[in-house]
Amino acid sequence: MDTNTLNFNSLSQSFLNYCAVERGLAANTIAAYRRDLEKFAGYIAELSVAELQPQIIQDFESSLRSAQLSPASINRIESTLRVFFLHCQKEYGIVNPTLEIVSTKNQRRLPKALRIDQIVLLIEAAYREGEPITLRDRSLIELLYSSGARVSELIGLNINDVSTVDVNDEKVSTIKLRGKGGKERIVPIGNFAAQALSDYLVRIRPGLSAKTSRPETALFLNSRGGRLSRQSAWNIVLVSAKAAGITEKVSPHVFRHSYATHLLDGGADIRVVQELLGHASVTTTQIYTLITIDKVRESYAMAHPRA
Repeated sequence: MDTNTLNFNSLSQSFLNYCAVERGLAANTIAAYRRDLEKFAGYIAELSVAELQPQIIQDFESSLRSAQLSPASINRIESTLRVFFLHCQKEYGIVNPTLEIVSTKNQRRLPKALRIDQIVLLIEAAYREGEPITLRDRSLIELLYSSGARVSELIGLNINDVSTVDVNDEKVSTIKLRGKGGKERIVPIGNFAAQALSDYLVRIRPGLSAKTSRPETALFLNSRGGRLSRQSAWNIVLVSAKAAGITEKVSPHVFRHSYATHLLDGGADIRVVQELLGHASVTTTQIYTLITIDKVRESYAMAHPRA
């Protein structure tokens, strides 16, 4: 096929369709690919695919650095272009202009974790007297911290994903999470989260569910009775953090970082934490051990006379 007859937009759509249908990638991954490709399309303007030489890729990278994008963001965009042009090379025989790309080195950053007292303040601030629906908000934040779930996993929960099992004559509450690649995992939740979830399910959810004519299976509902969106979950966290007077940057993912850090600080085995977080490799989980090591190093430096 003549590459001159193909434009960048049609190739992009072909690639995104391939990712969705043949590779079965998550919607969030495809959306990120789309944003990156649109950014590149805006840069190359009217250039044809045949004109896309390595120097143009390098100039594009320079423009990203000039725009003060972080090394991590630049690397992600570079990665998108690599897999995109590799697809085009295999499917359409297009010369791959990304072969000369050298990845920008990432500065390794430790995940930000909140202190336990900050977590408690934030959870307490989520519920506001006179606003019954905030029982839902408190329940959502309790679950974020109690399960270490990603926000997409939490809003994807259905009613039947919540269970109670008997373990050694003790009742343990669990939730079934669907992670990256559609992998499922069962994680336990603590008593505080279980109670907050029960309050929401008994006192608030029935009223929200009654607002729609079709029964909604989602665990967390919005004010109209539909499934709570990712944006709404983010807003619940931001509003609660502001009400708690927390000035650090807070997001739903901060609870996942805090969950892992506090488990390891408390002596949990790293392989167990790996399973709870749904990490495919323990290497991903090991970054949290650096936080614990860093705390030990600081304590040693302050306390040891010859540190």
